Amino acid sequence: MILTMMKAKIHRATVTQCDLNYEGSITIDRDLLEVSGILVNEQVDVLNINTGARFTTYAIEGAAGSGVIGINGAAARLAQAGDLVIVIAYAQMEEAEAKRHRPRVLLMDARNRILEPA
Repeated sequence: MILTMMKAKIHRATVTQCDLNYEGSITIDRDLLEVSGILVNEQVDVLNINTGARFTTYAIEGAAGSGVIGINGAAARLAQAGDLVIVIAYAQMEEAEAKRHRPRVLLMDARNRILEPA
């Protein structure tokens, strides 16, 4: 049996920009991508804590150390700068692997710095 498990989560990140005219995706600081294990172009779900909006997109790399969390394209209508979001990536694995799996969870501060990595 194949199970879909949480691979990584960036929890309570602050949206720093929205760009309706960009092609689409979510821009994430390269350092946050590396620590979380989320890959460029990987599918992610974005959950807006402020509005309850949820959408699926893909990650693109922002400048390292910038703290950028940018909502782009049509999804920019679902968030605004200052909103808190949760970014989640998933992986599929066999049940035995799933039982051993531990996702990477990053708890963020208001400036998108890591408070507590898992």
